[in-house]
Order: sequence, then C-alpha cells, then structure tokens
Amino acid sequence: MRVFVTGASGWIGSAVIPELIAAGHDVIGLARSDASAAAVAATGAEALRGTLLNLDALRAAAAASDGVIHLAFQHDIAFSGRFQEAADTDRRAVDALAETLAGSGRPLVIASGTTGVALGRVATERDGHDLSASEHLAGGPRTRATTAERVLSLAARDVRSSVLRLPPTVHGDGDHGFMAALVAIARQRGVSGYIDDGSNRWAAVHRLDAAKLFRLALEKATAGSTLHAIADEGVPIRDVAEVIGRHLHMPTVAVPRDAAGQHFGWLADFLAMDTPASSARTRELLEWEPTQPGLIEDLDQGHYFLNPSA
Repeated sequence: MRVFVTGASGWIGSAVIPELIAAGHDVIGLARSDASAAAVAATGAEALRGTLLNLDALRAAAAASDGVIHLAFQHDIAFSGRFQEAADTDRRAVDALAETLAGSGRPLVIASGTTGVALGRVATERDGHDLSASEHLAGGPRTRATTAERVLSLAARDVRSSVLRLPPTVHGDGDHGFMAALVAIARQRGVSGYIDDGSNRWAAVHRLDAAKLFRLALEKATAGSTLHAIADEGVPIRDVAEVIGRHLHMPTVAVPRDAAGQHFGWLADFLAMDTPASSARTRELLEWEPTQPGLIEDLDQGHYFLNPSA
C-alpha cells in the first residue's frame, strides 16, 4: 500500500513508519517543520510539509494513498490550556480525511486513548461508545471521544475505519512523556512519590508493540473496529514509583491526595487515575501479541535515568 501517516515524526509515528516500510509499504508522512521533514525522509518515507490546519493538503494526500494512519494531535496547544482548540482542529482534520476516503473501502486508522473510558475497572474495546453515559467527559476530551465515534461510523460509508486506543503511557527508549516527567519530578523533589496508597493502575504498551498494531490495523482490521494497544493491563503506580526510587537512590513516599497538586503539578490529576484496560479482543481479532519489555522491565533497563536534566 501507499500509506499517508500524520504525526509522522512524533513518538509513535517515528516507530510506525519503519514498521510499515519493513512490511513493504510506501509511506508519505506529514511533517510540520523542516526538521521533522528531514527526520521523516531519513526513515525512507516521503515527507509532506504541512499541519493539521492544511485541510486541502490532507485531502490531496489521502486521495493519493491506499490508506491513512492519523496520529497527529496538537499536544503542545492542548497542554497549554487550549485543549478544546486542539480537539476542534483534530475533528476538522479527521472530517477532511473521511470525506476523501468515503466510498473507497480504504482503511482509516486513528489514534485515541483508553484513559477515562471506564474509570476504576478494566476497560475493554466494547466500553466508551455510549457518550450519553460519559458525564465525566466535557469540553476537549468529549470532542475527541465524539471524533472517534464518528470515525467508527464511517463503516457505513464504505471506509474501513478503526480507532486504536493507546494507554496513558507508551514507553520506550527516548520517551519524553509521563514516565520521563515522573523521573524529573522525583529528581526535583528528592523523593519518588505516588498518590495515597499507590494502588491505582495504569495500562501501558511499548512503542514498538504499538507500532506493530497500527500496521496490523491498517492491513487487516474490519470496518468499525475499536482496538486496544495494551500490553500491561494495569501497573500499580506505587510499583512505578519504587523502580524510580531504586534507580535514583532515593526514598519512595506516599503523597496525600490533597497535596498531590503541589507535589506533582500538572501530572497530579493523571497520576491519580485508575485506568486499567484489556486488549483481549484486539489480540484475538488481529493476532497481535506484544513482544517488547513491559513497563516495569523497561524502566529497569535504565534509559529513563541516563539524562540528569530529564
């Protein structure tokens, strides 16, 4: 296939492209800067300069492709307090891709998340589709959930659409996300903390396992599929904190919930969530089996602790 990938130089995209090329696909990757374009080209893909705001460019690239993987999201804007703006931009981009692919039978795979799908219990691929029952979702998060449901509905318009939900942490060497942030906070505070008793769980997946699943979804997922890229169903946050404390040679401590905001800053609300998730149905549908290290094993490999400024 000739595959159009948005977010091609990002944390996930930079693993998806080599996975696609190794499987024999040709890739054109959307890159929003010259540096990103150079990184995309270095993987052997064709780089297309542009952003999610360039709807005509998105339509043209999708029209010239046999399938689309949509990974891009304006995370910098979202985490600057403008989540709704980022979610609205994403919705318009997805609508442009959908319009182009409608009636073609071609695949459209978009990235979504498992966070908040079923709080406090193990989320499955069947959860999270009744937005009328999702009172905890509002604003930008609700817009993103609505966008995912719109993608699934494209099955009725002859698009082989699928939504691939990612867990809170997609880990691996080079990760600058939540795990790296926890390490940085521990270094700053002098202790490795968790909230309350630390029994709340995070699902997790290694970046390379997630990349393989995106390829399988492109190649084989049936129209209207919801997929979960979950390797670790639920890792207690206390276990994560203990690994960090051991590697940084500092104590592991419980942080009371009412002090979590002061201790963890912007990460506090995320860190307090209990968001386990299952991928049993996905593994059965696509014969996907994670082979990379789990979260605790990956942390124990030490690469998260090599950069003192992280």
